[in-house]
Amino acid sequence: MDFAVRLQEVTGKGYLSYSALKYAADGSGDQDMKLFELYMRGLLRKNSPALSFGKLYDCLLLEPEKADDLFYVLDDTDIVNELKDKYKNPKASKVYKERTAHALEEAEKLGKTVVSEDDMSMAENMILRLDSSEVLDTETGEIKMVRDYLKGDAQHEILDWIGEIPVRGFLDVLGDGFITDSKSTRSIAGFKYDVNKFNYDIQAYIYTQVMDCDTFYWVVQQKSKPYLCAVYKASESTIANGERKFWSAIENIDRWLSNPAKDTNTFALFNVI
Repeated sequence: MDFAVRLQEVTGKGYLSYSALKYAADGSGDQDMKLFELYMRGLLRKNSPALSFGKLYDCLLLEPEKADDLFYVLDDTDIVNELKDKYKNPKASKVYKERTAHALEEAEKLGKTVVSEDDMSMAENMILRLDSSEVLDTETGEIKMVRDYLKGDAQHEILDWIGEIPVRGFLDVLGDGFITDSKSTRSIAGFKYDVNKFNYDIQAYIYTQVMDCDTFYWVVQQKSKPYLCAVYKASESTIANGERKFWSAIENIDRWLSNPAKDTNTFALFNVI
């Protein structure tokens, strides 16, 4: 049976995204493929402070005019100040959650993502730094503004095929002859290792393949002062590694589709840490 047809029948989705493929890339084990299954069925946790901040940062960076419609800024300064002497992490306390529950309910009704005032302030300051940052293109010797790598069509949707594999994604920026993905990170220096660790190279392969574009950049910014920026260009070997991982993931998914788990809801993860 056709791969796409089986994928639709088993998971209810007729395409694969980078977010799904990253779980299956090295997932020959049952536990890795279980994460893939949970993701495809929409059962993995979708909201976390890190994910919310990433969404906020991308929005303010690429589509700032949409921020008011997408985000609810939680004014929790007074609550945190009141609790900080009593709790090491006030925002993790039961009292904090009770005091902010109403605001969270309101945001949910409006379909907005909740972010703190601190996160909003940090994201705004990060972008101010990025907009004033220059970078030396070591290939051409030209000095450019980092913002130059973010000029183009923002959040460009793709829904296409790589061979017989249906893929979907959103390019942060589709520029004139290049593709850019923005990332906020804990460490600028460590990002080159993150590309392999978090399978960002799969994303680079998918997008360059679908768009028939050879040039893929990551614009990276550190989430701590002074909010340093960097531009990384995906090399041929990086994209080739993404291609290898992509097809390895497809093999794992194809094998899993032949024998999917019967009941995802009762599955629990076991790890030794």
